[in-house]
Amino acid sequence: MKPSKRTSPPQNGVAIVGPGRLGQALGRLLAQAKVPVLFVAARRASKARRAVRFIGRGRPLTVGPSAAALTQAAVILLTTSDGAVASVAKDIAGLAENWAGRVVLHTSGSLPSSALLPLKRRGASVCSLHPFQTVPSARAGVRSLKGCCWGVEGDAQARKVASRFVRLLGGVEFRVRPESKTLYHAAAFLSCPTIVMLMERSRLLLRKSGVPARMARPMLAKFVAETARNFADLGARRALTGPAVRGDWKTIRRHLTALRRSSPKTVPVYRVLLREMLRLAGRQRPPRGLL
Repeated sequence: MKPSKRTSPPQNGVAIVGPGRLGQALGRLLAQAKVPVLFVAARRASKARRAVRFIGRGRPLTVGPSAAALTQAAVILLTTSDGAVASVAKDIAGLAENWAGRVVLHTSGSLPSSALLPLKRRGASVCSLHPFQTVPSARAGVRSLKGCCWGVEGDAQARKVASRFVRLLGGVEFRVRPESKTLYHAAAFLSCPTIVMLMERSRLLLRKSGVPARMARPMLAKFVAETARNFADLGARRALTGPAVRGDWKTIRRHLTALRRSSPKTVPVYRVLLREMLRLAGRQRPPRGLL
């Protein structure tokens, strides 16, 4: 696309590009905090319109040559998937030759701010702003993003804007080294979707053991919430409980026997986790053949 040679001074406000679950939730929270949401841009016009309805503010745009209005916003917030950040940044950069005076933030957890290099080369100040929080839906995100922790990395001017947004949401900011973003994101992966999968495995085992379906998920939610609280208060080693900590090999053998019979696919997962528990607990190796 042919970029515009001139751009007018930016308006005080935000343009949200790629309004998925996170983008919609963040847009709604910023609008509630009196941050002007000027535009909401998506690949499909219908998606942009739906996002505007949820956010409650903004003019819907379609990403592409017709989205030149994005250059009017002082802050561009890219809330696309990680895989789309670089291509969308390149497309947006092509809307104008001069992006000086604008701030561009992306919310990818695995990518550094350098993913926005096409915009930085044209004068924009860039930063990554990632919530260390799970957002399974836009409505859930409106709840969970309030007061959460945010990883921030990038240019000084853009970081100031990111810090302001974090404060408006009652959150806590921390710095992430750009070369460590992938490792940082892997940490988030290990502590969220993996727990969901373990809880689902537990739910299935509870059902097989006779626990009523209506009780299994609430039981697990309370159980895991208390475990997380213990981890925060006591640290990993003191929060760790169960037969691995006690060296109760007979119980562990019974676990493995029952799992082989009722859920054989769970056995390798159990063994890997058991090894890590024993290491954390400082226990001696279990009897030969157990692992």
